[in-house]
Amino acid sequence: MTHLIKVTYENERPTVMGRDLHNFLEVKTEYKKWFERMSEYGFAENIDFLKVTQKCLTSSTGQNMTDHQLTIEMAKEISMLQRNEKGKQARQYFIQLEKEWNSPEKVMARALKIADEKIQCLETENLQQKQMLAEFSPKASYYDVVLQTPDVVSATQIAKDYGKSAIWLNNILHENKVQFKQGGVWLLYQKYADKGYTKSKTEVYNGSDGKQHSRIHTYWTQKGRLFIYDLLKRVGIYPLIEQDNIA
Repeated sequence: MTHLIKVTYENERPTVMGRDLHNFLEVKTEYKKWFERMSEYGFAENIDFLKVTQKCLTSSTGQNMTDHQLTIEMAKEISMLQRNEKGKQARQYFIQLEKEWNSPEKVMARALKIADEKIQCLETENLQQKQMLAEFSPKASYYDVVLQTPDVVSATQIAKDYGKSAIWLNNILHENKVQFKQGGVWLLYQKYADKGYTKSKTEVYNGSDGKQHSRIHTYWTQKGRLFIYDLLKRVGIYPLIEQDNIA
């Protein structure tokens, strides 16, 4: 379609400027008086047209010039009111423009564009919310978990942090010369015995002979728990909470 008059697509709606239409129609009356007369046909500001003020390029004093942004419906009716060949050309031009604008393809394209913009907006909001959640709730490290647990823990509990058993953990500590077994009890080598890594507890139980007996269980303090963590990390073994970051 030949572009007889410049069309602007603003806010997903085609419009033309009043002065451009005035020039195309070759109206002899000055624009201000002509537009006032056209407005008497029932056109409403902010519905059919918007008043626009801009600097006049041909004025040496920088005087402002008033123009109007017209809907295609208004421009089409004004063209019809001229009752001349130029008015007829403009009217046909606007009718064709409306047909193209309202064609299924153009309607669908606009709908897809709006949907895409909404999706992008939602994705942006989602990323912002994720960042805010990450800032308020940072992913806990193994150190965070340990420092928030003041109680002593058993080898079984520590081993579960790695998805393993107490037997597995005790064997690794034995292989790394941290502890040795005596009388069925795991004890630390002297090198680590005074570091505050463990705390022994005596438990009383009834034996099969009907008598009460006692036995010692070794528990790990949180300091000892972190010692085990550092030891295992040096050989490439990480707790479950940190394995996703390593993979």
